[in-house]
Amino acid sequence: MKTRLGARRAVTAFMIACLLAPQMLWADSAVDESPNPWAMAGDLVVARPLGAAITVGGTAVWLVSLPFTLLSGHAGEAADKLIIGPGAATFARCLGCRNVGYTHKDIDAYHEAQERAAAEEAAAE
Repeated sequence: MKTRLGARRAVTAFMIACLLAPQMLWADSAVDESPNPWAMAGDLVVARPLGAAITVGGTAVWLVSLPFTLLSGHAGEAADKLIIGPGAATFARCLGCRNVGYTHKDIDAYHEAQERAAAEEAAAE
């Protein structure tokens, strides 16, 4: 009886490891800060409108569930999952990028251009 239980646990652990390994590899390769034009076009035409619709739908579901989530004390958690998560995936990432967040590439380029202009102006004087 004990050997069967140990074998089941080993098989279960092995299956969980097999299921988690590809996800870890996909997460590692998902970093793409320089998307190609096709990824940008697909993101603009398909993913962004779909994300906006999911955000609006999540807002509607959150409003309907608000009385129940307020009673249980989980209104903030529901808002995170139904509104903020889809909203961030839609509006807080670069066009064609997979990771949510800002890259600040435009801001860094602007600051570099300002520094170059100041250096050229100082050299001209």
